[in-house]
Amino acid sequence: MKKKIRVIQYGIGPIGASIVRLMRQKNSLEIVGAIDTDAKKVGRDLGEVVGASDAPWGVLVSADAASVLAKPADVVVHSTSSYLTSVMDQLLACLGAGLCIVSTCEELAYPFRKHPQLSKTLDEAAKEEGVALLGTGVNPGFVMDKLPLTLSAVSQWVDWVSAVRIVDASKRRLPLQKKIGAGMTPDEFRAQVAAGVIKHHGLPESIAMVADGLGFSLDDISETIEPMIAEEVIKTEFLEVEPGQVAGVHQVGRGTAAGQEKIFMELKMYVGAKNPADTVVLNGDPNLTLTIPGGTHGDVATAAVVVNAIPSILAANAGLRTSRDLPLSFFPGNAVG
Repeated sequence: MKKKIRVIQYGIGPIGASIVRLMRQKNSLEIVGAIDTDAKKVGRDLGEVVGASDAPWGVLVSADAASVLAKPADVVVHSTSSYLTSVMDQLLACLGAGLCIVSTCEELAYPFRKHPQLSKTLDEAAKEEGVALLGTGVNPGFVMDKLPLTLSAVSQWVDWVSAVRIVDASKRRLPLQKKIGAGMTPDEFRAQVAAGVIKHHGLPESIAMVADGLGFSLDDISETIEPMIAEEVIKTEFLEVEPGQVAGVHQVGRGTAAGQEKIFMELKMYVGAKNPADTVVLNGDPNLTLTIPGGTHGDVATAAVVVNAIPSILAANAGLRTSRDLPLSFFPGNAVG
């Protein structure tokens, strides 16, 4: 029998729980440890924490990261924060234990421009241990970066790239609805944006990844964040938004070279969004447009991208890697049952 890949889950929030449930379905994976600091989860069986029907699994959630990372394992799936500065100690501890990492930290998806020194530190630490780490997900990690770059494989040249993502957040989890400011007044929204609380992370990282992949030498990457205002009452499973209140975020990112726009990225993520879709446009030879009607479900796709990246990161050269570096991967035919 082929040896199973031994996995430690670090962080069991909504996304971490979704990842764990998917990993449990893969015969080639074995979850050997779980880390979280939430007192309501510590000491409990991981299967019970994530609401699995076949719980208990015999894996207890621990707040003692060092003891869990000391277990015999191959890879850590990490999902605790969007901010690279907040997770550096966690990532370095995982690398120090000689473990590969697949993380959902958005700023880790392509950190070289925003965090050059932290990128260097992680790259050197990984190479010293002979392991690799990756930040990935659906966005950043696929829809607005990996997908445009993959589409460019049939282009002779590309002059301009657009990636537009419209997401109906009413079908998403409560933490995300709160993260995009649903139910706030416009003034409250702008205050929270200024404080760095309201924001979908990843547009600048995706722009930088696409630019480097296509050989665009950008002078500047800019980003704006504005509220989407509800025009009618919008009810979700978790909250109600009145007309005039904020329904979500409208973010626009641009990459420019010599004053010319080379990359345009737009994200409208709000409750009650009309005609959700993901659309990638490449202007060049030939001109190409790819649209995914209904869009890519963020929570489902994030879990899939992360879990499917595990074999690739284990096979990758040591160091800090990105989704641009790694081949597309999938677990063919090895779902449980």
